[in-house]
This record gives sequence, structure tokens and C-alpha cells, in this order.
Amino acid sequence: ASAGRRRWGWNSWNHFYCGISEEIIRETADALINTGLAQLGYKYVNIDDCWAELNRDYQGNMVPNKRTFPSGIKALADYVHAKGLKLGIYSDAGTQTCSNKMPGSLDHEEQDVKTFASWGVDYLKYDNCNDAGRSVNERYTRMSNAMKKYGQNIFFSLCEWGNENPATWARGMGGNSWRTTGDIADNWGSMTSRADQNDKWASYAGPGGWNDPDMLEVGNGGMSEAEYRSHFSIWALAKAPLLIGCDVRSMSPQTKTIISNQEVIAVNQDSLGVQGKKVQSDGGLEGMGRPAQRQQKGGGSM
Repeated sequence: ASAGRRRWGWNSWNHFYCGISEEIIRETADALINTGLAQLGYKYVNIDDCWAELNRDYQGNMVPNKRTFPSGIKALADYVHAKGLKLGIYSDAGTQTCSNKMPGSLDHEEQDVKTFASWGVDYLKYDNCNDAGRSVNERYTRMSNAMKKYGQNIFFSLCEWGNENPATWARGMGGNSWRTTGDIADNWGSMTSRADQNDKWASYAGPGGWNDPDMLEVGNGGMSEAEYRSHFSIWALAKAPLLIGCDVRSMSPQTKTIISNQEVIAVNQDSLGVQGKKVQSDGGLEGMGRPAQRQQKGGGSM
């Protein structure tokens, strides 16, 4: 699968849930360019759940939702690529996705990866719902094999929720990132607990494969500006994928300032790729640290 530096951008789920459309995706790509976020490195425009029809076509292929994605995914990929950006898509290691509104890829792995590759998709988030009683290992191995055959240039994001310690095995399946936690919610308690759950897997992160404590909530309204600054900094220090989860078309200046902080972004993207870890905890004040490249400080406190 596609390796290299940490891949980051935007994902539709935390703000839009199932309320997505090709217009929203195109306008988000435009907004990433117009706000300067793309120039900072936010290159991936990732479609989450609910993009497909509930039923496959007569050949067994996934079909983009005719009402919300009438132009199809390839046209959307072409639009995004023309702007120098990348397109991500979503599926699930089960019979249906988590919304139960579209099919999963279980037992259709090769067919679906071929489809995604033919559309020009650059990133696959692979979720873990509706498992039909089959093991995580079997279901993710099937997709791993399909990706190695037909999706070598597609970033492989395993969204297994950390249930069976994917930090210890996902890289071997060609995974470029792996969720270490359940879903984040837009509040301080959820955010900090995701960070704590993610922290213990720090030694498994490194170039080509990253721990993923879930997508950013910055700008969605459930936390204070100071809390969102902490959220962004913790994710950066943890070398987590920085996937914006708000509506970048209408974000506040404060939100833009937080996610555009070039010093914090540089910490996330340094070439050492060593995940920051909690190094002290003193009466409610916690500190994180990591090795730093020359001329770069590498600490944060909360």
C-alpha cells in the first residue's frame, strides 16, 4: 500500500455523517485550496460512509448513490486530482457498512479494490461493522490480499477500533494507519480518552504505518477554543493522521488558525516519525514528549 509521509486531509463523517453529496465533496476540495490548507499539506478529500446504493449492480459492483453522487466517483476523483488533491473512499469488512445504508466489501474484496482503483481512488478507510460472525483476522486478511494485488497505490486505513490490538499486526497486512480506539465524540472527555488509549501503542508507529486515535473534531462546536488547540497538538505529537472533521467551507477564523499552525504541523510531519508519549503525569497536569529534529522543540503540556 501507499506509504511515505503521514497522509492527512479531511473526512466527511464527523460533521456530515450520512448527509454527504458530490457537491459537498467538490466544494470541500475547493475550500481546501482557497483557504490555503491544501498548500499546508491537507491533500486528502475522504468520503466516509453512505456514498453507495444499498444494492450492488447485476455484476456485483458497488454503485455510487444515484441521488447524491449522480456523476459517479471517477468524475469526482478527476475533479479532485485536477486540483492537485487526492480522493479517499470508505468500505467495511462486513456484509454492510456501519450505517447499514450500503454494502460492505466482505467476500467482494478484489472486485471492490479493482473498482476503487479504476475510479482513481487514493485512500481506503476500512471499517469493522456487520462482521457475519467471522474473525477480524480473516476479514482484514482478505482485504489485505486484495490491496496488495490491486491497490498498491491506495493508502490503506484500517478502522478496526483497536479491538484486537491492530498496532501489533496491521502493518504486516500492508496497513498505513490503524485505529487504536473507538469513535471519537466532540467533547473533552472523549478526546482525552482516545489520546490515552492511543498512547500505549506509541512504539508501533513509524514511517509507513501510524496509530490512529480517530479524526479531528476541531471546529465542530463541542469544545472550547483552548480545548481544540490541545486536541490538535496532542494528535500532532502522537503522529496521528490529521484528518479535519469540520465543514471547511464555513469554518471560523479560530478553527482555521488552529489547524493551520505550521509549527504544530511540522511536529506531526518530522522525518523521524517517532510518536510522542506521555512522559509525566502530575496532579492532573500531563506532559508529552518525543525526540526532536535539530532546531525543533518537541514537547507539549496539557
